[in-house]
Amino acid sequence: MAAVGSDLENLLLGERELWLDGPPHEVFADLRSRCPVHRTERMTEFPDEDGYWSVTTAQDIHSVSRDWETYSSERGGITAASAVFPLELTRAMFIGMDPPKHDRIKALFQAGFTPRRIAAHEDAIRSIAINVLDRLEGRQECDLVSDVAQPIVARVIGSFMGIPEEDDAIWARLMNSALGAGDPDVNPSGIDGVLERDIPEIFERCGRLIDERRANPTDDLTSVLVHAELDGQKLEQHEIVMGFFLLVAAGNDSTKATYCSGMRALMENPEQLQILLEDPSLTPSAVEESLRMFPAFAHFRRTATRDTELHGQKIREGEKVVMWYVSSNRDETRFEDPNRFDVRRNAEHQAFGAGGRHFCLGTALARLELKIMLEETLKRYPKMAIAGTPEYVESPFINQLKTLPVRLAP
Repeated sequence: MAAVGSDLENLLLGERELWLDGPPHEVFADLRSRCPVHRTERMTEFPDEDGYWSVTTAQDIHSVSRDWETYSSERGGITAASAVFPLELTRAMFIGMDPPKHDRIKALFQAGFTPRRIAAHEDAIRSIAINVLDRLEGRQECDLVSDVAQPIVARVIGSFMGIPEEDDAIWARLMNSALGAGDPDVNPSGIDGVLERDIPEIFERCGRLIDERRANPTDDLTSVLVHAELDGQKLEQHEIVMGFFLLVAAGNDSTKATYCSGMRALMENPEQLQILLEDPSLTPSAVEESLRMFPAFAHFRRTATRDTELHGQKIREGEKVVMWYVSSNRDETRFEDPNRFDVRRNAEHQAFGAGGRHFCLGTALARLELKIMLEETLKRYPKMAIAGTPEYVESPFINQLKTLPVRLAP
């Protein structure tokens, strides 16, 4: 692991070599103690882009998250590198909007994600998980990412969106490629491939679904988007497509990421696994600890709308401000022994954001999915063990494993 050492001024936090084995936790610990709001001056992979401010503590991220008037989601994009997604498309997703438009668009979806409505899907989600695990019958080993997590999460979000089951793998490929564009294994053609190939395919496939829902409305969330009205106006085509993209991408990536990392932590900490096996009522607490230690998205970004100051650093209007959840969720001032995985901890965390307008819409769905996936996996394979070297997606944005080879039983 690369350590910061004394040379904080020259630290480039987003550099690929720091992220080959997941988030550089030692670097973040050094920043929290010595320079909690840090300036990265440039981005080697994006030489035309400005650098950014990194916010690393839970308290400062809480402050930025709740002050949308000073720290805008709409003005410059939601990731440290603006080049990853065209700004026009980012602004068509409510995650890339500011109030009041953000609040009105998000409210359209809120009804589909209430805890009561999500709870009504518990049996269906459990059935999906069991069906996927059934396919492992007779196998000695599998990859927990591609053989278990991916098909479960794709079918769950697919069922909410009205995607036919036979298209799950296609949508999963498109989402993985678009969000993991910096990793040559996930997307060999990189950012250019996303812009030239993946986004046009997303628009084309989504366009067909939209046409179907216009002609034959259903009760899925794609229909909600197609028939929604905002101030008497229907959403424009690119707003529908990007709303669809946001929900499918989040549903595809977030639960898959946290489930795989949580299962890895249980296998690497057999005493914690034993506690959970002896007391399955701790599963919701194990879910929260997995979310805390392994948030699915390493960061989101804001842009300063005016000159301001944070933790003694003067931030100028137009500068990028990046909130690192992989750092704030291990903040020593909030968590005792923050790098220890503890299924009894049940602490508050910032895996779904840090409050404010952009708090995650799918929180209840993610928690229920993770609970069911852990329950059903451990019920069937209580002695599952790691059978190879897990590999991370190379990305300072999505915090997830791309492989997790496991032996299913002794």
